[in-house]
Amino acid sequence: MSTTIAPAAGNPTPEVTPGISTTDYREALSRFPSGVTVVVTEDDTGAPRGFTASAFTAVSQDPPLVLVCLTKSADSYPAFAATEKFAIHFAADDNTPVATRFATKGADKFAGDDFDEHPDGLPALRGAVARLSCSMHARHDGGDHDILVGRVEGVYLGAAETPAVYHARRFHTLVPLG
Repeated sequence: MSTTIAPAAGNPTPEVTPGISTTDYREALSRFPSGVTVVVTEDDTGAPRGFTASAFTAVSQDPPLVLVCLTKSADSYPAFAATEKFAIHFAADDNTPVATRFATKGADKFAGDDFDEHPDGLPALRGAVARLSCSMHARHDGGDHDILVGRVEGVYLGAAETPAVYHARRFHTLVPLG
């Protein structure tokens, strides 16, 4: 089954495609702006592990549930597949170097001096807009990703107010209108 989408003003008519091209799919998704999260846990040896995700959403207010998606090929996948707790940081615009490092396969994620100790035992990203401490509520298969549903156990608001935004494969800063 193919679908035709009406073009936006000034854009050429999109091509009707019988299947979904991986390249086109990824390009379409890159055009959706999203917040940037840095997600951390510890592995079974107590070593910190983490990844960057733009696939984050609130799920429920009662109980307080959120979800984040993790690719199964990530270096940190085994740690998150086994953990019962993790923390999600909403990256500030100043945190983009950390978010880039955490998105890079094989990088030493915790190489910088960007984290503090936190009472929940997990690293806390310095300068983040907010931090959610979570217990694992559920894990779901999501194709080449796992969907991690966390029950929010603690909320910590940072002093930073300008979040990092990811759009068209680049970081952006929000600028208020008016």
